[in-house]
Amino acid sequence: MSDGHQHNGNEKVPSRQRRRFPGISSRAYEHPADRSALVALRKLTGFDTVFKALSGLLPERSLRLLFLSDSVRVSDRQFAHLNVMLRDACYILDLEKVPPMYVTQDPKPNAMCIGLDEPIIVVTTGLVELLDEEEMRAVVGHEVGHALSGHSVYRTILLFLTSLAVRVAWIPLGNVAIMAIVTALREWFRKSELSADRAGLLVGQDLQASMRGLMKIAGGNHLHEMNVDAFLEQAEEYEAGGDLRDSVLKILNVLPRSHPFTAVRAVELKKWAETRDYQRVMDGHYPRRDEDKDASVRDSWRDSASSYAGDVKNSKDPLMKLVSDIAGGAGDLGDRVRRGFGGFTSSGPRPAQGPDRPREPGASPDPDGGDGRPPRDGA
Repeated sequence: MSDGHQHNGNEKVPSRQRRRFPGISSRAYEHPADRSALVALRKLTGFDTVFKALSGLLPERSLRLLFLSDSVRVSDRQFAHLNVMLRDACYILDLEKVPPMYVTQDPKPNAMCIGLDEPIIVVTTGLVELLDEEEMRAVVGHEVGHALSGHSVYRTILLFLTSLAVRVAWIPLGNVAIMAIVTALREWFRKSELSADRAGLLVGQDLQASMRGLMKIAGGNHLHEMNVDAFLEQAEEYEAGGDLRDSVLKILNVLPRSHPFTAVRAVELKKWAETRDYQRVMDGHYPRRDEDKDASVRDSWRDSASSYAGDVKNSKDPLMKLVSDIAGGAGDLGDRVRRGFGGFTSSGPRPAQGPDRPREPGASPDPDGGDGRPPRDGA
């Protein structure tokens, strides 16, 4: 338990006891889609060498100098309470080298972990002023989780490519090619944010504090005006509501983002906290870092595919239900397509249009069914 210990020569006494995870691998908390990509990249011989060679082309040195010169570095003399949280988070997740942390003046609540050779953590004043101690502890754990997973490397590359896309926008097809890579990186990074949220929960070990922190990031410092359960209900409504038009709009809204929507993150974290996987980690049964080299790429990709398939199957989103229907060969799919967008607001069959009735002699065919009977559902 992390109720008082020495780490890198500094003693800290957290406000309450927390479980520690010696030798924990980041695979213990990574989202399957995030984990499969990371396991594959770690298996590539010379991958780290290539990216370190790229460091001269990326603005990493400039960023480090910028934060050193124009932000406040967290230490036992500056933002000491954040320093305690940082060292405690590294102790809980057994990250040997504590990354430097900076507080930068920005009213927008935000935090990030960047860097190729060594990660650095940056939090804004807006975030520090918004969150209480337990909520902030979850955020610090979130960023330490990024560092342990190695996300900072790809985050730095994403920042560089996004900036490059703006610079080459005038070149025919140049921007298209780079933005295709950026879009793929953003999809991976959104999943990595879900991973880091889980790391934050392992560090803070207070689900309600994690929920409150996400809710405040969405709605500001008006906790007395907000309710966690109602906030989670928003995410359920967001996922299930509307028709195919809304599904398309959701995709368009999320494509330019590096983070999932806040309410969605809260629901995803709550779901993970209720799983057997989370309980096993808390009980001390988790993959170890010294076993990472033996992790199977095939198994990781299988887990990722299974996760996406499960998301589609269990989703209440109209588009995801359509995909599930196509995969399952739903009998009423053709009729729902003929009825247009409104046919996908619910998955129930079309109600019967009345009993069979005989056609009078000489009467024209029934315009609905063509044979005097109501049309049947199905293609």
